[in-house]
Amino acid sequence: MSALRSLKLPVRFCSAILMAGCLIGIPPAGAGTDALPRLFAERWINGADGAEPVAQVQELDADTFVIRQSVATNFEAPFLYLLFGRDRALLIDTGAEGGVIRPVVDRVIAEWLAAHGRTSIPLVVAHSHAHGDHIASDAAFRDRPDTVLVGLKPADVAAFFGIDPWPGDVATFDLGGRALSVIPTPGHQAAAIMVYDPRLKILLSGDTLYPGRLYIPVNFLADNRASIDRLAAFARTHPIRAVLGAHVEMTHTPGRDYPHEALTHPDEHPLELPASAISELREGLKARLDTPGQNQVHDRFIIVPVEPRDE
Repeated sequence: MSALRSLKLPVRFCSAILMAGCLIGIPPAGAGTDALPRLFAERWINGADGAEPVAQVQELDADTFVIRQSVATNFEAPFLYLLFGRDRALLIDTGAEGGVIRPVVDRVIAEWLAAHGRTSIPLVVAHSHAHGDHIASDAAFRDRPDTVLVGLKPADVAAFFGIDPWPGDVATFDLGGRALSVIPTPGHQAAAIMVYDPRLKILLSGDTLYPGRLYIPVNFLADNRASIDRLAAFARTHPIRAVLGAHVEMTHTPGRDYPHEALTHPDEHPLELPASAISELREGLKARLDTPGQNQVHDRFIIVPVEPRDE
């Protein structure tokens, strides 16, 4: 794989709705599995500096964009992912309530099309899982031309991506010269998936693994454990440069998170996690976790058993 490319988009692209300075750094060569990869040159907006745009975009390469919704619009401050191939683009999640996500996505797509001398590309809108802070702007995409919105039930996700059986299969979803792996990971939520990109060797992990509180309904513990077992097996044969989740809730201080619904994240932990976090989570899940509130604190995440849920 070629090195991750640093590229600054035109200033007009990063102003107003977006934040100026969309540069990506390159992790140090030869970093071990326990090293924290650093992919982003710019600090993410975190509510600590007063006024900030409603969303920020940084790119991993010219075909891969990460969007963060401002914590000022919603305390969840989720991360969304937009990936381009030759034949179509994939957006993972539409953000939390209060977000202004479609204009951001449309602007990124317009700039990508202009850079490639094209006038259109089909867009697929999928979800890391079906919780409200990841699907809140779905309605804004329903009437978007040349756009498919993937359903929210496990059966919908399985049918669209061709996952058979669910959740034991890993599907290939080709954007056109860019074949992604779609990995079912029910446990945090019934329709949860992860997406692996072999080009950049990144794993987009949703709310199943990120630097924050990993909420697991106690009635879905077995599903979660099985999902992470399958994920660990996948990781043994697929090199992972970084795990990129959907939130940041941890501070730079090991084991310390922000209060729930905090509206500023000073001294925030990086979004990136090393591949070794997968095995650390797997080991952590072997403990007895059937009592809500008995949290298991790790340096970079906290396993949080919660009350049973329907899905």
